[in-house]
Order: sequence, then C-alpha cells, then structure tokens
Amino acid sequence: MKKEHEKVYKITATGLMAALCYVAFTFLKIPIPTFGGDMVALHVGNAFCVLAALLLGGGYGGLAGALGMTVADIIDPAYVTSAPKTFFLKLCIGLISGLVAHRIAHITEDHDSRYVFKWTLIASIAGLGFNVIADPIVGYFYKNYVLGVEATAAAIMSTWAAGVTFINAVAGTIVVVIAYMALRPVLKKAGLFFHIS
Repeated sequence: MKKEHEKVYKITATGLMAALCYVAFTFLKIPIPTFGGDMVALHVGNAFCVLAALLLGGGYGGLAGALGMTVADIIDPAYVTSAPKTFFLKLCIGLISGLVAHRIAHITEDHDSRYVFKWTLIASIAGLGFNVIADPIVGYFYKNYVLGVEATAAAIMSTWAAGVTFINAVAGTIVVVIAYMALRPVLKKAGLFFHIS
C-alpha cells in the first residue's frame, strides 16, 4: 500500500475505532449511580482504544479513544462534565499501549504467535492498568478542584470509580487480546496490516 493511501486508511480506521468506542460506551454499558449523584459504568469502550493503538499506532489509538469516548460523554447528560477528563485519559491509554506494543515489543514485525500474544497482553495491561490508577486520581482532583465537589464526596466517588475501572480493565484486556489475535492474520492476508515503528 502506498504511503498516501496508508495515511488515508489510518485516518479512516481511526474514525471507525472512535465510533466503536462511542457505541461500546453509549449502548453497551451498565450505568451505576454513586454517592452524590455521580455515575460510573461497566463497559468495554476502552478496549477499542487499545485495539486501535495496536492496529494503527499509539497516536491514532489514543485519538480514537479520546474522540469516541469524549463524544459519548458530551451527548450523555450524566457524563457531560467528565468529558475533558475522558479526553485526556483515553489519549494516554492509546499512547501507553502503543508505546509498549510498538516501541518496546515491535509487535508488527515478524514474530511467532506466542510472542505477539504475550506483548499484546502486556500492552493492554499497561494502557488499561494506567487507567485503573489514573482515573480515580485524576477524577478526584478534577471533581474537587475543577467542578467544586466537596473533598470527601469527591474521594468517595473516586473510590467507586476505581473499582468499576478495574473491572472494565480486566474485561477490556480480554476483548483486546482475543480481537487482536483474530484480526492480525486476517489483516495480513488482506494487505491491510501495517508495520509500525
């Protein structure tokens, strides 16, 4: 595939992955109300952010997750105030997953399936593990200092968010590894698999 076609394909695929992030969060979530009227949700939207980072690179993956999940937050009144925090965290998930997968492990080079499986798992854990730690911390400071939520209430909301984010990360990691290992040979056969350095 020519370089200019590859760029167009990656931009198009980023839009598709952003749409999948949006759909997974908007229509496939289980909302959970928390203390103080805040909401958290069980969902696998972050999995598509990581999958995009594995398929297209960290920048494209982060952008897909940031755009898809932020639009989902903006459209839903229960999550609209979380949109700036969402954009930042999802961008970081993609960048971290991409860094591990492509800069450290070089998973798009010729490797056996065990190697690819191992590093797909590690990259997913790195990106989603970052979110498990950062989401409640960033959420606490965002709620307390930007939204003006009282410190104790912000701490309780962040604690709830940490538990749900962990469950989402485990489910997301499973989805990412299964999807990437299934898509990799298909994309190679179709000539749509990119070597990312």
